[in-house]
Amino acid sequence: MSDTPVIGVLALQGDVREHLIALASADALARPVRRPEELAEVDGLVIPGGESTTMSKLATLFGMLEPLRERVRAGMPVYGTCAGMILLADKILDPRSGQETIGGIDMIVRRNAFGRQNESFEAAVEVAGIEGGPVEGVFIRAPWVESVGAGAEVIAEHGGHIVAVRQGNALATSFHPELTGDHRVHALFVDMVRAKG
Repeated sequence: MSDTPVIGVLALQGDVREHLIALASADALARPVRRPEELAEVDGLVIPGGESTTMSKLATLFGMLEPLRERVRAGMPVYGTCAGMILLADKILDPRSGQETIGGIDMIVRRNAFGRQNESFEAAVEVAGIEGGPVEGVFIRAPWVESVGAGAEVIAEHGGHIVAVRQGNALATSFHPELTGDHRVHALFVDMVRAKG
């Protein structure tokens, strides 16, 4: 891999474009990923926000669920925001019928924990490993992490709830940094992908 890693954004549903822009501004070559052959060509992957149940069903429909699980198990760097966090959880507290996860982070996540769409909010969040002060967290029907296992490191909390977690090459946030114009979380992820090289 060159200094410019190729990072995919899972483009089945959700705010794909914003992540592509944020990754490009963090010096990555960003491209949408919809098929297993596209997944095979990237050094890392972002799983965007959206509707986690729909994304899980579309991943199955597009033949992406098993390839995603295999790449994550093999150590491909992956970053999930909001619904992406839910998909990276080893366990969902209140899954919808038939909802599956990719897994990769030893955590239990509660869907829509911060409330409905009309209860969305923004808040300053201190994230361990990110310098320059807190990041602006945009929480939209956001999950939170109920608990983490021994392998997972809590890197941010808000209101007494875990909202960002890292485990090895996997990173997850409840909030949407791609919607703020502050690309430090994406830069952290790009650095993780470079380090995996």
